[in-house]
Amino acid sequence: MMVDKIKRLSSEYFNEINEIREYLHANPELSFKEHNTSKYVQKKLTEYGIEFTAGYVETGIIGLIKGKDPTSQTIALRGDMDALPIIEESSASYCSKNKGVMHACGHDVHTSCLLGASKILKQLEGEFYGTIKLIFQPGEERLPGGAKLMIEEGVLENPRPQKVIGQHVYPDLEVGKVGFKKDMYMASADELHVTVKGKGGHAALPNRFIDPILITSNIIVSLQQIVSRSAKPDVPSVLSFGKIIGEGSTNIIPDEVKLEGTFRTMNEDWRFDAHKKMKKLAKSIAEGMGGSCDFDVRVGYPYLVNDEVVTEMHIQAAREYLGDENVVDLDLRMTAEDFSYYSQVAPVCFYRLGTRNQAKGITSGLHTPTFDVDSKAIEIGMGLMAYGAIKQLLK
Repeated sequence: MMVDKIKRLSSEYFNEINEIREYLHANPELSFKEHNTSKYVQKKLTEYGIEFTAGYVETGIIGLIKGKDPTSQTIALRGDMDALPIIEESSASYCSKNKGVMHACGHDVHTSCLLGASKILKQLEGEFYGTIKLIFQPGEERLPGGAKLMIEEGVLENPRPQKVIGQHVYPDLEVGKVGFKKDMYMASADELHVTVKGKGGHAALPNRFIDPILITSNIIVSLQQIVSRSAKPDVPSVLSFGKIIGEGSTNIIPDEVKLEGTFRTMNEDWRFDAHKKMKKLAKSIAEGMGGSCDFDVRVGYPYLVNDEVVTEMHIQAAREYLGDENVVDLDLRMTAEDFSYYSQVAPVCFYRLGTRNQAKGITSGLHTPTFDVDSKAIEIGMGLMAYGAIKQLLK
């Protein structure tokens, strides 16, 4: 059976792919600077005999594995390659050698699993119909997102995939399990950069000045009504501010205040309508209190929607590969992912790979300096990615 073949190959290749993961983890590179990572991936693809084209958005790579009747259908598998600006806190032998840069979101695992799946699928190319496109993507962690730029450069053309599959590590889920969510899954994410201007001076004489801190406080509180009163109840929305800078003191009112936050939702029409409402309300509050407001919305990733048919097919593949008890349903997430760009133009399935091992103390969350994964997840991840793809190309 195909499940057994892929499990055998995953076990056979595990040590090699785990070494690849450890190498990538020890040598992380920031978004759009993945030059050595890209060269390393190209070297591996060459070793595996897989044809590829490099240079998408400088460091991105597209590989092709052609089965029988290669023009009949195409499935794309995506793995992102970039790391984060975090100082790693680890005693592992594969701890980051690039101080201040760390694979704290598991992209080293994503790249390794895609390489492992690629090696497996290359061995089985005579047993499926169609083409498997491999997308090694840069810049997921930084706007405008590597996915957007790669799509603009034609990653989904020649051949055009009918489905795109993505996998992401999930430290809340025990190793050996995977999770899926059909339809709406992850939110859009926009950055809000606001400057409130007033007129500073001595805090003991507020009547002579225009207090931007007071104006900003009113803006923060009032903007919440955009979410609570303007959004439809069935459209998830979050508005949060995480940074306020007013360079005053106990007895000094500053001239201006800088405010930064995020707006997230799961409806594209409402998303851009909310931008207009927030700008209008913030400016009217500032002007009504004698000041002014510059309100800049830096548009980020769109919301991610998993195609119901493609996701159901992948759920069935996961159940066959791992067992029903190891496939779980996921909740909506208000976090964001640039894989969402693929979901706007093609049917996709974006699912979660369990990496947690409570007994071994592997419990740290994503984007933390102590994040790590149970290496067993790599064997599972590459095997499931290969099986999920090949199952849809069998006749």
